[in-house]
Amino acid sequence: MYRLLIADDEALEREGLEWIIQRMMPDTFQVIHAENGRVAIERAEEHRPHIVMMDVNMPGIQGLAAIREIKDRLPDTKFVLVTAYDYFAYAKEALTLGVKEYLVKPAKREQVVKTLEQLIRELDREKRKRSDELELRHKLSQLLPLAENELAMMFMVNHITDTDIEQLSEWLNFPLDQGCAIVIAFPGDVKSQNKQKIYDIIRSFAKTYEATSIVSSLIDRHMAVFLQKAPEAKDDMWKEEVIAYGAELCALTERQLEVEVSIGIGMTGNGADGLRKSYFEAVFASTYFEQCGKVCHFDELKQGSGHALYEPEKQSLSADSVHQSYVISAMQRIREQREQQTQTVLDRAKSYIEGKYTEDLSLEEVADSVHLNPHYFSKIFKQQVGTTFIDFVTGLRIDKAKALMASGHLSLKEVCFEVGYNDPNYFSRVFKKVTGVTPSEYRSQSK
Repeated sequence: MYRLLIADDEALEREGLEWIIQRMMPDTFQVIHAENGRVAIERAEEHRPHIVMMDVNMPGIQGLAAIREIKDRLPDTKFVLVTAYDYFAYAKEALTLGVKEYLVKPAKREQVVKTLEQLIRELDREKRKRSDELELRHKLSQLLPLAENELAMMFMVNHITDTDIEQLSEWLNFPLDQGCAIVIAFPGDVKSQNKQKIYDIIRSFAKTYEATSIVSSLIDRHMAVFLQKAPEAKDDMWKEEVIAYGAELCALTERQLEVEVSIGIGMTGNGADGLRKSYFEAVFASTYFEQCGKVCHFDELKQGSGHALYEPEKQSLSADSVHQSYVISAMQRIREQREQQTQTVLDRAKSYIEGKYTEDLSLEEVADSVHLNPHYFSKIFKQQVGTTFIDFVTGLRIDKAKALMASGHLSLKEVCFEVGYNDPNYFSRVFKKVTGVTPSEYRSQSK
């Protein structure tokens, strides 16, 4: 039920309008009365009406002034100007206030109803639009972590083209300018922890921090956070800020997860290649827990504090092997998980296609069903399946046609329609292109 405020200094006018509305539009409005502009403003604040019918001339605060006050407080409210005079004298000011409808006293009941029905349609459209926007925002909020993880994976595993990285970074508002990687390395018993809880805690921390960030999922025993460096930040201050960031992460995981982590920080780099290099450096630095403490910046290793990376003769062979083994193991685990995620998506996509290939199925529809960009889906589909989306669907249809023809229960025309083709001539051409023979020749050969 909508709330309607009728503001008029004449009680008979208010009651007359209410009678028409309740009679012609029953159970549609809760009607509120106001005998002057001041009361109209007060009642509007109290009841928050969807529609206000405002008389122009009233004692005290005039109609247009009252509309202006209410509009400031309730910008979505619809207004109808009610006047016994020439409306055009007020048109210019009324239009600036968003008033699109008016009634001239005495208003005919049909005009009153028509005006209110028009405003109700506007209110319903706006309500649907707000609902759609909220639904879209909800879906985006769910997809955002997936998109962030996708971009993080592109930095961590170099097998996607930079064009994809640039497109995704732009969409996520993470410019590929200067930035660095931070790796959180968990102890060996992290598998007993709830991975979703770990991810939620780290991501929540990252998103409350001032620096723009991208957070990866938990892979093997570590997570990566990519931080964007503000253009105005000085190098020394930025390094201190990132180290402090790592220290806070250590304290957070110890407090909320009751585990001690080691933090590795890579050097600041430019572009996708720079961030990728920073990530490898951060992985390496995270292995120097004993030498550098809980937070280790790669720059410290580079400069020689804590068993320098560039003085291999001072490192034991076994220690070096351990570090290399960790990095290789982590990289391999990332690749395996990435391939597993891709295969899972493609399995879902193929199942969707196999269930609907006889219909008018598009690549965009299938990509949407697995929440991927159509261009990206097309590319990984061909890479992993070994054929294009169109050829895959065509193959399913032709195989189905062969099976139906072998059964002998349907005519060739019926087979054509059954496998998703609307034109028998086109079906015949496609069939011959795939099998080398026409449908008629195939049927005669299979008898």
